[in-house]
Amino acid sequence: MEALQPSLKAFTREEFLKHEDEDVKVLLATCFCEITRITAPDAPYDDDVLRDIFYLIVGTFRGLSDVNSQTFGRRVAILETVARYRACVVMLDLECDYLITDMFRTFLEVVR
Repeated sequence: MEALQPSLKAFTREEFLKHEDEDVKVLLATCFCEITRITAPDAPYDDDVLRDIFYLIVGTFRGLSDVNSQTFGRRVAILETVARYRACVVMLDLECDYLITDMFRTFLEVVR
């Protein structure tokens, strides 16, 4: 964990979390999923940062409808990580009900 600290801090800078470029958002969400995988079952961030991260991750699911996108594979990998590590349970613990609702609404739109 000590070796990861510089990366953990760098990834949560507001300029990254609020970045406008979709490719940057997907890459950052991929990094957060890998950090989650490495540090599981412990959360490497405090609750406020986790909420921002989940907001970013859920936002990447909107691109799942574009199967020809260069980031489609990464988006699927993010979805698999969210499912595997039961991130929805953490979202509920953090009272991110609106994100779960948004996520399922996005899934229904993509399927449609």
